[in-house]
Amino acid sequence: MPMPSPDQATPRRVGVREFRNHLAEFLQQARQGQSFVITSRDQVLAEIHPPARPVAARRAGALKHRIRIAADFDTLPPDILDAMEGKAP
Repeated sequence: MPMPSPDQATPRRVGVREFRNHLAEFLQQARQGQSFVITSRDQVLAEIHPPARPVAARRAGALKHRIRIAADFDTLPPDILDAMEGKAP
């Protein structure tokens, strides 16, 4: 049975045959934070990592009344505004 490495920040190198024979155990270790590099004849074939933590969606209007836009924000010259909007000169 595969054992997790003491340093979980460093991916453990695992041969294809060992990974295939102990797939359920390796997946359980991945759930617990362990990463693996799957190899065949010392060539890296794949990396197995636990999923990234979900990022909370930003709420529309969360910064309302907290950000102020300067009164002269849109006073760029017309040719620069056209370039920023992708309009032909």
